[in-house]
Amino acid sequence: MSGVLFVTGTDTGVGKTVVTAALAASADGSVAVLKPAQTGVTADEPGDLQEVQRLTGLTELHEGVRLLDPLAPTTAGRRQGVALPSVDEHAETIEKLALDHDLVLVEGAGGLLVGLDDDGNDLADLAARLEIPFAFVVVARAGLGTLNHAGLTVEALRARALPIAGLVIGSWPAEPELAEQCNLDDLPTTTGVPVIGRIPEGAGALDRESFVAAAAGWFD
Repeated sequence: MSGVLFVTGTDTGVGKTVVTAALAASADGSVAVLKPAQTGVTADEPGDLQEVQRLTGLTELHEGVRLLDPLAPTTAGRRQGVALPSVDEHAETIEKLALDHDLVLVEGAGGLLVGLDDDGNDLADLAARLEIPFAFVVVARAGLGTLNHAGLTVEALRARALPIAGLVIGSWPAEPELAEQCNLDDLPTTTGVPVIGRIPEGAGALDRESFVAAAAGWFD
C-alpha cells in the first residue's frame, strides 16, 4: 500500500476507525492519518485518532476540526457556530502529508456523502480535489443489508469516476451465520469490487502488540 487511501463506510458505526488502524499497522514505510472532521467528542475526550494511536502507536495524526454534537459535521458545525475547514484546505493538507509519508490514510465521517464543509462538500468532493493518486476503501457490515448499502456506495464512487481499492468487512464474527457467509460471496458480484479484508469482531479491544501483530493477516 502506498499513496493516499480514503477510508469510507456504508454507514456510521461500521468499523472505519479500526480498519484505518489495521491498514496503518499493515503498511510498510511511514504512515500519516487525517480525520477531516471528528464529531461527538469534547476537546478533552479521545476521538477516533486517539483510538488509532492506542491500537498502533502511530503519532502522525491530524484532525481537521472537532465538534461536540454526534452529528454530521455540517450539522454539528452549524449548531455549534463553528466554521468548518474547506475540502480545499483538507486536500492541501493531504498533499503535504503525502510528500513526507509513504501512505496517507484519510478517515471520513459516517458515509461517503456526509457533508464535510460549509458548502456541503463531502469525502468524494475532497478526493476529487487531489492532484496525486488515491483510492477508496469501503468499509461494510457483514450482515443483512450490506449488499444494498455497499452497492450504493460503490455506485456513488463510480458515478464520480473515483477509484476503489476494495471492500473491507469491518467486523467479521467468529461464527458467521448464513447471511454473513453468503454476503462474503455475494459482495464482489453485487458491487464488482473485491473484498480485500475482514476485521475480526472485537479486534478493537486488543492490546497494541496483539493488534499490530495480527493486522496484516486480516487483508488479502
